[in-house]
Amino acid sequence: MTTPATGPGGGWRIVDIVVAAAVAVAFGVAFLAWNGLAAATVPAFAFLPPAQAIMNGLWLLPAVLVGLIVRRPGAAFFGGLVSAAVSVLLGSPYGADALVSGAIQGAGAELGFAIGLYRRWTLPFAVLAGALSGMFATPHDVLVYYPDADVAVWGVYGIASVASGALVAGVGGWLLLGALVATGVLRDFAAGRDQREV
Repeated sequence: MTTPATGPGGGWRIVDIVVAAAVAVAFGVAFLAWNGLAAATVPAFAFLPPAQAIMNGLWLLPAVLVGLIVRRPGAAFFGGLVSAAVSVLLGSPYGADALVSGAIQGAGAELGFAIGLYRRWTLPFAVLAGALSGMFATPHDVLVYYPDADVAVWGVYGIASVASGALVAGVGGWLLLGALVATGVLRDFAAGRDQREV
């Protein structure tokens, strides 16, 4: 799981598509509960509404996790977009805009892995992917939900979103990867083989 020299290794295999889709769909379903929790906690952030971006991490998580599992260009973007598409089909309160968010968040995570040339699958790069996903999400979210935002709102939202992306999506994605590897379900992936070699 920590081998840094694992490259993209060519095109996607059928198993890559199936597993990436399964993970993304699972998160798309989980978003139903997370959307409800986010709505329920709005009053708790009444003192500083943009600080609620600290909850963004779960929405960013599928992009990072799918990227870590599949380890091929486009995997993180796929994870972000497909999970968002599933949430829309299941009645996301954000409507079709969730697709835009998923694409943006996936692109941010994708950049994190691209910076490592799709060869660095370590915890720091998982954290980087999560943080960039949170950073990419910020302009869209602030413009949509805080159209009259001043610099302070932008700053609070951005910091909270990046921190949540780094911790929940980055560290959380890394820990979830380890848990999946331990079950043996990723034995056909480089992530599973690397873990067995440790």
